[in-house]
Amino acid sequence: MKRIFLGSCLAALAASATLAPQAAWAEYALTILHINDLHSRIEPINKYDSTCSAEEDTKGECFGGVARIKSKIDERRKALGEAGRNVLTLDAGDQFQGSLFYSTYKGKAAAEFMEAIGFDAMAVGNHEFDDGPQGLAGFLDLVNFPVLSGNVDVENEPTLKGRIPGAIILERGGQKIGIVSVLAEDTVETSSPGKNVRFLTAEDYLKGAVEGLEAAGVDKIIALTHMGLPRDMQIASRVPGIDVIVGGHSHTLLSNTAENAAGPYPVVVQNPAGKQVPIVQAYAYGKYVGEVEVVFDDDGNVVSAVGEPILLDASVPADKAVAARVTELAGPLEELKAQVVGSTSATIDGSRDSCRARECEMGNLVADAMLDRVKDQGIQIAIQNGGGLRASIEGGEVTMGEVLTVLPFQNTLSTFQLKGADVLAALENGVSQVEEGAGRFPQVAGLRYTWTRAKKPGEGRIIKAEVNEGGTFVPLDPEKVYGVVSNNYMRGGGDGYKIFATAGLNAYDYGPGLEQVVADYIAELGGAYKPYLDERVREVE
Repeated sequence: MKRIFLGSCLAALAASATLAPQAAWAEYALTILHINDLHSRIEPINKYDSTCSAEEDTKGECFGGVARIKSKIDERRKALGEAGRNVLTLDAGDQFQGSLFYSTYKGKAAAEFMEAIGFDAMAVGNHEFDDGPQGLAGFLDLVNFPVLSGNVDVENEPTLKGRIPGAIILERGGQKIGIVSVLAEDTVETSSPGKNVRFLTAEDYLKGAVEGLEAAGVDKIIALTHMGLPRDMQIASRVPGIDVIVGGHSHTLLSNTAENAAGPYPVVVQNPAGKQVPIVQAYAYGKYVGEVEVVFDDDGNVVSAVGEPILLDASVPADKAVAARVTELAGPLEELKAQVVGSTSATIDGSRDSCRARECEMGNLVADAMLDRVKDQGIQIAIQNGGGLRASIEGGEVTMGEVLTVLPFQNTLSTFQLKGADVLAALENGVSQVEEGAGRFPQVAGLRYTWTRAKKPGEGRIIKAEVNEGGTFVPLDPEKVYGVVSNNYMRGGGDGYKIFATAGLNAYDYGPGLEQVVADYIAELGGAYKPYLDERVREVE
C-alpha cells in the first residue's frame, strides 16, 4: 500500500504542496538516517544543550552524545537491513566547534567517532572552516567517507584542491542514488575559509550538477545541504530534479509530534516541475537522529516520504565501546571543566532563539563582562554577536566547562575606536538578517537601541541608539569617536561586521580570551550572579 503524506508547510513557497500517490509499475524505498550540527557535542547534553553533568545523568536527564548516536543508528540499520530495506546514513555538516573536545582535539575526535558510527557521506558545514582550510584538510585526512560541497571553489587552495567533491553516486538495492551538496554562501562571513576559497550561488551549482547526474542515468537525487531551512525551501522551489533535501545549519526541529517543532517532518515544497520535494532536518547537538523513508516509483518520482526524528533520551542505551573512548578522551579535560568560577541565581538564557532575535540574558552577561574588562581604557560600548553564544547556563554553580560551552570559539577581546555613524552601520548589519536567525544580531552593553523589522534590511531598521555617558543615556553622535570592544572574529569582519575591519582605528585584537573574561567577571561578583533584562534592545512595529 502506498503512503500519502499530507502536511502544511512553513511558508508560501510550500503552499498546496503535498505528496500524493502516483501510478507506478514498481516502487523503491530508501530510508535515510541523518544528523546535523553536532557541534562537537561528543558527550551527552542537558536540556540547555550544554554538557550534561553527572547529577543530571544519574537522574536520566541527558540527551544525545556520540555513544547514543552510534547505538541508535546501529539498531535502526540492523532492523531495516533485516527487513530488506535500503539505508543511507548522512551528516548535514557542522561537526566542528562547540565544546572542549573541539578546542582540544580539533577535528580528530569528530573523525574518529564519525568513522565508528559509519556515515556514508557528510556535507561541509561553515564551522568546518573555523580553523581555516588547514583544519578541514586535517579532518579529511582521517575519514574514509566522502565530504561534499559543490558550491565551494577550492581550486586555488592547495590544502583542499581536488579533495571536496560536489556530487557522488552511491548504490543501494541495485539503484543509483545521486547525492549533491552545497554550503551557505556567507561562510566567508561566518567562519574563516581564507582568501583562496570562493563560494558560488547554490542554485547555480545545483542545476548543473543535477543535470549531470540525470544525464548519467541517475533518477534519485538527494541534496545534502548546509544552508538552513529557508534556503532549502528556496532551492527546492527553484531547482528541478532534486528529490529530497537533507539539511542543516538552521538547527531546525521538524517533527509531527514535538510541541516545539518549527514545522512538520518532512516539510514539502513544490518544485518548478510541479513535483513535491520533502525536506528534513533534525535540530542539532545530537539530540535527535532523523529517520525518513522515501518511496520512489519506477520513474524516480517521490511517491511518499514519512518519518520522524528519534529523540535520544535516557531510554536509548549508549554504545559501550564508544562511551569508554569518550570517557578516555574526556579525562584530560575534566579538571578544567570542573573548576567552579561562581554561581547564578537562575538559568541564564543563551538559547539560539533568544540571542539571535532580541536582548537575551546571556548576551547581557557577556557584553557586560567585556565592557567591564576594558572600561578603564576609554571604552564605552560593547557589541557581541548573538551567534557567538552557544548555550544557556543552568541555575546554581557555574563551572568553567559551562562557560566554555557558551563561548567555544576561543575568541579574544578586540578594542578599537569607531565613529558614531559607523556604530550605527554596525547595528544595521546586526539586525539585517534577524528573520533568518543569523548569528550577527547585536547583544550590547553601554549602549541601547530601538529597531524595527517594518523596514527593509539596511534601510533604517535602527530607529534610535543611545550611549551611556556618566550614568546617563544620551543620543549616539554620528560624528563622535567612541571606544568599542568586541571579539576578534567580529573585528575581522565576521558576521557581516566589515565596518569594524575597515573603519576601526587604533585596534588591539589580542586581548584575553572571551571565555576567561566572562569567567573572571562572574567570579569577581562574589555572590550569585542574577540574570536580567533591562530593555537595552527594544523592537517596535
